[in-house]
Amino acid sequence: MDPHSPLRERLIDVGVDLVLTEGTAALGLREIARRAGVSHGAPRRHFPTHHSLLSAIARRGFTDLGARFAAATAHASSPREQVRALGCAYVGYALEHRGMFELMFRHDLLDSEGQENTGAEAAGEEGAGQQPPRLRESTIPLFQLLVGLVSRCRTDGDPEVTAAALWANLHGVAQLWAWGSLPLILGDAAEPRIGVERLVDAALDAHLGADRA
Repeated sequence: MDPHSPLRERLIDVGVDLVLTEGTAALGLREIARRAGVSHGAPRRHFPTHHSLLSAIARRGFTDLGARFAAATAHASSPREQVRALGCAYVGYALEHRGMFELMFRHDLLDSEGQENTGAEAAGEEGAGQQPPRLRESTIPLFQLLVGLVSRCRTDGDPEVTAAALWANLHGVAQLWAWGSLPLILGDAAEPRIGVERLVDAALDAHLGADRA
């Protein structure tokens, strides 16, 4: 089980394309195999379960989101502006890639213990133990980035708790906007960028205190 196999990467590439263009409902194992041009049993050589393949696809989403965070915060001059850029990038990604965002935070994928290592380790195959960490662990670097910025914005309280509350707030904005509830209430359906920025600013005021700059 080679974690860098061309077939493994092709299966993930096909899955990423499917979820971005057609949503999570299209991510059947047979459909991914068909579009990758392999037999329906071929994915089992690299992904012992359907969940392990979905987790690998979702991990690409976290990689993409991390790159967007880096680009969004690169030109922000203060920690608060970086948090604002990060928040807008997070909600923007969720609205732009709804299928991937849904997959990234699927409870059954985040909560599956050892799902990446069943198979090679159990069978004693070459390459066992070389699988990536579980999907849940892909959230840690992004959260630590937020915690670091929050700790520079305010010195009182627990930065991890504050960052967690802010993350929950931003995630709620993303979900409620995608469902149409927030545009209906705020009347910002025609200008989603402005509406999202207003909500991100309000979230920062609520969790970091009002901007005194």
